[in-house]
Amino acid sequence: MTSRERLIAALNHQQTDRPPIDLGATGQTGINASTLYRLRKELGLKEQRIRVIEPAQMLGEVEDDLLKALQVDVIGLWNKVNFYGYKNENWKPWEMDDGTPVWMGADFAYDEDEKGTKWLYPQGDRTAQYSAMMPKGGSFFDGAPREAFDMELEEEDLTPLEDFKDDFQIASEEDARYWEHQSLELYQNTEYGIVGLLGGAGLGDVAIVPGPSSKHPKGIRRVDDWLLAHILYPDYIREIFRYQTDIMLKNLEIYRQAVGERIQVIWISGTDFGNQKDLMLGKDLFRSLYKPFYKEINDWVHKHTNWKTFYHTCGAVYDLLDDFSEMGMDCLNPLQLSANGMDMRKIKETYGSRFTFWGGGVDTQNTLPFGTPKEVQQQVRERIDVLGKDGGFVFNTIHNIVANVPAENLTAMYKEALQCPGYSRQT
Repeated sequence: MTSRERLIAALNHQQTDRPPIDLGATGQTGINASTLYRLRKELGLKEQRIRVIEPAQMLGEVEDDLLKALQVDVIGLWNKVNFYGYKNENWKPWEMDDGTPVWMGADFAYDEDEKGTKWLYPQGDRTAQYSAMMPKGGSFFDGAPREAFDMELEEEDLTPLEDFKDDFQIASEEDARYWEHQSLELYQNTEYGIVGLLGGAGLGDVAIVPGPSSKHPKGIRRVDDWLLAHILYPDYIREIFRYQTDIMLKNLEIYRQAVGERIQVIWISGTDFGNQKDLMLGKDLFRSLYKPFYKEINDWVHKHTNWKTFYHTCGAVYDLLDDFSEMGMDCLNPLQLSANGMDMRKIKETYGSRFTFWGGGVDTQNTLPFGTPKEVQQQVRERIDVLGKDGGFVFNTIHNIVANVPAENLTAMYKEALQCPGYSRQT
């Protein structure tokens, strides 16, 4: 099977020769530039600076030589503008605090204080408020405080459309031409399965709420205030989501015209609905504020395209799986099996025909960074045996591969995923 055929089969819950493998196709299935640099070294590949294509998490571009070395099957159609609102182009050299040499987009701009903390400017505009920070020795950026609304003010002071009008915008002609060109390049000149990273429908995503790419954010921007507003000001939240969804629907039409059926999967949202122990918000709030909008988006995709919809959510989300299915989610990433209630066998048995599980192939909190290569291989084998049965599984870790993961554990992981003796017993 070609990589694209392997992905299409898995998406349609058909048994494949081995599970398709993803490394770097999305902002939740990637690898930190520092670890990527060391992995290339471990594999004897050319030593070179790493392009940082997603600066918030400092994710590196996984280039074709590494994709081929690890027999990766999936690649991302990335947007030209990144998380902080500047373009990934005209690269300039930079070094991470651990010495990793990287390339950053030309408009990457920051100040460094006396403690060595780096404060990043959105869109590279030094007249704007800082929108992110990285402490000395850090390997990724955190959101910077961007308090814009005093929760002690009256409800009539809330202006949702005015507050968030700069956060969600209709795609430009330049965007469409870029998507068209890149999708043609990937579809015609490679055999990879392709994920379109349109985004824009991360409703309530706490990484987006502070406005990482907004120069002067307005409204409720503190994460704790935002979560509280679900109860105090549900109409405020609902009006923002309505606006965001309307923009998303327009952008989906532009995207469809630009890429056609050259992609197999469309990345919709990265909003986390669970933490390690429980849901982030009650089921009733999810059903009233989120589910109707997501269903509207998924219905549009399924009516107008053959794409599968991709959603990322970490945490203990078992109690929302029926809702996810009813709203039309196709691919669930990452299946955080270390969270409460996320029993792998129960989830596969109950929901294996409804979702393609994308990720969950190894635990990135404990096993991958702190286990032995043998322990990594044992866990990979066990999870492929269960999640790969009857198709519907794309192999990836649980969320991104972070800094300081031993390269020998990574090579053990991919070696086992390719050999997957448990998988061959089922075919």
